[in-house]
Amino acid sequence: MNAYFLDQPELAISGDDLARHGVFYRQLPVAEADYAESLQKLRDERGYVQMDEVRLNEQTPNLAALLDKFFKEHLHTDEEIRFLTDGAGIFDLRDDQDRWMRVHVVAGDLIIVPANLHHRFALDEQKSIVCKRLFQNTLGWEAVLRA
Repeated sequence: MNAYFLDQPELAISGDDLARHGVFYRQLPVAEADYAESLQKLRDERGYVQMDEVRLNEQTPNLAALLDKFFKEHLHTDEEIRFLTDGAGIFDLRDDQDRWMRVHVVAGDLIIVPANLHHRFALDEQKSIVCKRLFQNTLGWEAVLRA
């Protein structure tokens, strides 16, 4: 993970800094045999009842439209949980002063964006990501766009 303020890229943000904004970050091994137990423990502790996998790359149908949708500033009323097993992505998160914090995540990074935190998502220059998504209910969640 590499995190910094978008308006001050030289100002690094640590995992502890993210935690002060309610963002949970942890690094896990990328081999399923090594991360499965950690993810199951997290599911049990936080009440996640469903998990799936998302793969995005340049061969993904309608990738540009999907990325445009993800990059619109929004929030969810439930947590957004992502564990990257391959590739990379960018989460822009609003801090308590309405500044953008950019969090560049790579394989092995687990990030939990808290409910009701405005954010957006993009792929980086690799244009490829594989990640596990965890949900607190079987209905998933919807994005609420910022007015």
